[in-house]
Amino acid sequence: MKETASCKYGPSTVATLKVVRLGEMGAFLDAETGNTSDDILLHKTQQTAPVAVGDAVKVFLYLDPKHRLTASMRVPKMREGQIARLKVINVSKDGAFLDVGAERGIFLPYAGMRGRPQVGEVVWAKLYTDKSGRLAVTMEVEDEIRRASRPAEGVKVGDILQGSIYNYTEKGAFLFSDERYIVFIANGEMAERPRVGETVSVRVTYVRPDGRLNASLREAKEKALVTDAGRLLEFMEHRNSRMPYSDSTSPEVIRDKFHLSKAAFKRALGHLLKEGRIEIKDGWTYLK
Repeated sequence: MKETASCKYGPSTVATLKVVRLGEMGAFLDAETGNTSDDILLHKTQQTAPVAVGDAVKVFLYLDPKHRLTASMRVPKMREGQIARLKVINVSKDGAFLDVGAERGIFLPYAGMRGRPQVGEVVWAKLYTDKSGRLAVTMEVEDEIRRASRPAEGVKVGDILQGSIYNYTEKGAFLFSDERYIVFIANGEMAERPRVGETVSVRVTYVRPDGRLNASLREAKEKALVTDAGRLLEFMEHRNSRMPYSDSTSPEVIRDKFHLSKAAFKRALGHLLKEGRIEIKDGWTYLK
């Protein structure tokens, strides 16, 4: 039952094979090599329904711990070319393995990754057959998501949508919403970058003529103003009611310390000054 050069079938493939005999451990499937020693075991624990000699059984083939070609009736729950949200079940030095509902995870090579997925994360991926004839998955799903998407209807600026990140470019992130809308989030609209595959809620900022959307992970300015001001107050309350930052502080320092733009920082300071909560002196800001 070892995988040899003469074997017609290999691991990480789906095949329909004939049951040629039954044994104590399970059923043996014809590997179609003309040699009965190549028969492939379909163990009793890998059978989802009873089988009999002569049956043609659709199985998923994989290598057992002793590197023997083995069969399971638990085949992938998706077809080649399909995309789905798949869970990462293992990560190795060569890539990762994703759960497609088969007996074993399907390999995701580094070349097909978007970011570096971690065990337990769920990502958009496509099932395909690689050059060696084995099933594999890729996170390069832009074309498939474009075909599966639909133009946004009845969506207004300010609406909140939920979806998952499926790709990044130099300009920002792309999200596929639960309604199957494609949503672009510019770099400036993300205080922190979500991981590829992460599910997030976004606020629509623009409805494009082609039916796609622009959105932000930031709060609306009015709400963000109050939130940002509260963050500055909390920061100072834990630092003897003062901080060495003011409207003259560089944008780089502000972004590093508070994850805010210089404009957002100045708006929050202005709000607190207007309310009489703070005073600014010699580049420092003090709580009153």
